[in-house]
Amino acid sequence: MAGAISRYAYLARINGGKTIATSYVPVKIRAAINSGRIEYTPYELKEGQRLDHIAGSTYGDSSLWWVIAAASGIGWSLQAPPGTLLKIPNNLGIVYSLVG
Repeated sequence: MAGAISRYAYLARINGGKTIATSYVPVKIRAAINSGRIEYTPYELKEGQRLDHIAGSTYGDSSLWWVIAAASGIGWSLQAPPGTLLKIPNNLGIVYSLVG
């Protein structure tokens, strides 16, 4: 699939075609969540749900699953166990400004 982001890729793409190194992205996003710079909506993961599906319904782009994973402290996984408390950033513009 052209343009898809592999969860195993070294690089991730965000809006505008910018390429960012993934090694520091989760740390920056998580720190911004913890300090209150990024507002989020809490969500409890249910049986059978995956982060890419939640990103697709929330942001209209399932490839942004990594934003939810980073904000929630999950790491680079599309799946987490049911009951996991997700932190879904409300404003992607702030996320992009931190990592772009």
